[in-house]
Amino acid sequence: MDIRLLLARRYLVSRRRVSLISVIAGLSVAGVAVGVASLIVVLSVMNGFFAFARDLMVSLDPHVRIVAVGGIPEDSARAVRQLAGRLDGVASVAPYVEGKALLVGAPNAEVNKVVVVRGVEPGAFVGNRSLDTATVQGTFDLGRTDAGGAGIVLGAGMASRLGLVPFTPSVDGLAGYPGSSVTLVSAQAVEASIANPFGMPPGQRYELRGTFEMEAAYDQSHAFVALPEAQRLFRMNERVSGLELRLHDLNDAEAVKATLQRQLAAQGLAGRYAVLTWYDLHAALYGVMRLEKWGASIILLLIVVVAAFNIVGSLTMIVIEKRRDVGVLAAMGLSRQKIRQVFLLEGLLVGLVGTGLGLVLGLGLAVLQKATGFVKLSSGDAFLIAAYPVEIRALDVAMIVVAALGLCVLAAVYPARRAARQEPALAVSQP
Repeated sequence: MDIRLLLARRYLVSRRRVSLISVIAGLSVAGVAVGVASLIVVLSVMNGFFAFARDLMVSLDPHVRIVAVGGIPEDSARAVRQLAGRLDGVASVAPYVEGKALLVGAPNAEVNKVVVVRGVEPGAFVGNRSLDTATVQGTFDLGRTDAGGAGIVLGAGMASRLGLVPFTPSVDGLAGYPGSSVTLVSAQAVEASIANPFGMPPGQRYELRGTFEMEAAYDQSHAFVALPEAQRLFRMNERVSGLELRLHDLNDAEAVKATLQRQLAAQGLAGRYAVLTWYDLHAALYGVMRLEKWGASIILLLIVVVAAFNIVGSLTMIVIEKRRDVGVLAAMGLSRQKIRQVFLLEGLLVGLVGTGLGLVLGLGLAVLQKATGFVKLSSGDAFLIAAYPVEIRALDVAMIVVAALGLCVLAAVYPARRAARQEPALAVSQP
């Protein structure tokens, strides 16, 4: 065994007795272990919440969106759709229309609601597992019936608040019942009715076909209709608000965005269209979540910093206690550099043991929570999940390990330099 490693180990742990220095070193190991385990668990939970919020958002929002001020004419939308559809990684491209309208539940309803109305192609969400899971009543059916009525899908919370019931088909001989009828009044219709202030603004009527349950912000504010219905509602003629792209891999969004921007610029269309990824659509929310993640990391890293201060104290006490031994080793020819390395290795040993224990504890708890969900959320219904979500990322774990080991070695720098500066003759002569 290398003499430096042998000395470092023997100075930290004595086989004959448990000294105060050994106790302080043990506390340093425990502090590093607790800090590393806490960082792994907290960052994994933060990552879990981030992934849950992201998946919740992109279940209705696209992975990439192409928009233009004032809308995109039909011919241009068709050309851009063909361009985007040829890109690698793009699963589907669909046009949409979006705007705000007043939702009236009944002719004499006292509770009305301003909602964000999104017009999509009837088959745009076919095969979207997230949306199929989110649809809690009825079906995501936006088409017109034989009788000519158009369909609408609302958030479950909004439908419940307005007392609306979705359409239920007849099954196994059991009679179904029609869905509630609602009216949408657009801002354009309100402006057109200014000339007739005593009349009700004209609106379009829809049959409630289904309800979806996502987060409260979506439930209370979003409604879906077919694309042609939204074009008529907002008087868009043949224009669309933009195009929505869904990808095979969500992580390819930035690469697809860059490729689209280059190709649009090559055709002289860069100034007319804006390309937004799923992150850009909710940048404020994701930014806050990332800030919370790294803020919590810095706070928890203080546990490791405190443990590092213990390492400084314990190693300094070892230097003082072993000064005669250090002087003898120097007199026997051990260089100052190797003496310094002995005490740096002591800091590294404390870091390795503490980090290793923290890794086992932190990863064990994170894997157990992911597998069993034994730590429940106190208000799970409000979050649509019952337990804390967990997502372990190798990069985060690697950064924690490097930071912990780096702090432990850094804490050993002062004791190592102090030991290396001792003069052999003075060290040996001292009692």
